[in-house]
Amino acid sequence: MPVWFCKIIFGCWCDFADDGLFLRKIWDMPLSRKEFLGLSARSAIFIGLGNSIQSILPGHFRFTRKEELTLRFAIASDGHYGQPETAYSALHNRMRDWLVREKDQKGLAFTVINGDLFHDDPAFLPEVKGIWDGLQMPYYVSHGNHDKIDEAGWQKTWSIPWHYSFAMEDAAFLILNTSDKEGKYICPDLDWTKNELSKYESKKQLFIFMHITPFTWTSGGIACPELVELFDKQDNLKAVFHGHDHDQDAVMEHKRKSYFFDSHIAGNWGTPYHGYRVIEVLKTGEVLTYQMNPSDQKQINEAIIKTS
Repeated sequence: MPVWFCKIIFGCWCDFADDGLFLRKIWDMPLSRKEFLGLSARSAIFIGLGNSIQSILPGHFRFTRKEELTLRFAIASDGHYGQPETAYSALHNRMRDWLVREKDQKGLAFTVINGDLFHDDPAFLPEVKGIWDGLQMPYYVSHGNHDKIDEAGWQKTWSIPWHYSFAMEDAAFLILNTSDKEGKYICPDLDWTKNELSKYESKKQLFIFMHITPFTWTSGGIACPELVELFDKQDNLKAVFHGHDHDQDAVMEHKRKSYFFDSHIAGNWGTPYHGYRVIEVLKTGEVLTYQMNPSDQKQINEAIIKTS
């Protein structure tokens, strides 16, 4: 897709890297209702038939009715609890309250906190766990590069290892590790991942959470070509979700697979807002996802992953 076409049709910048497509909206000014409806029509995209871009969603963003859903969950990442010169405690409490509100108003089956729960010092781990224990719903965590603790210490706190999986309804979920105890970037355990992908190949939807992206299309990525090859071959893989890159909140694509980012909870850099991502699995088999800017109560970067 030429850059000029992307700018005209989507109102965004398009950058190409490693066979991936990154869509990033560049408007931040307040919008009238008329402008917002037009913007939504342009920014909502179909990612389907193997996650290739298909068409513009007609009309404005549609709120999903509960009776249309089989599953709804949220993802947030990069809290960096304990980072000096940041309001980490207040920002964590605010994000927890936003997610509880999301659950109370629209329903959430669970939340995933996708890495960098604390900032380097494991002494902060009990405190941040106490905050997330207040979510009033099940939640899952992944290990990030700033979560500098060995797997035994991690497991002692969370009662789960660095790599694990679970299933819910007709969907399966893999949590992969992307760093060692010192914070060095590493590719996830390939044999474990291969076995889990095979284990869940009969599920209708498969979702993967890993803190660091397995591409170098951002400055914070690490190339994991063997892992990506497994993803490419997994027919029921609907989406891969990342944290780590605080300034990313949209989607990148590689060989008909979608890789989503979700802004940040806290930390000292990133998108101008602190946000989280919502995923809605519909009874039709389609998956709707969008990024939430809770300060402004705005849904952005909407996408639909269609049934293949």
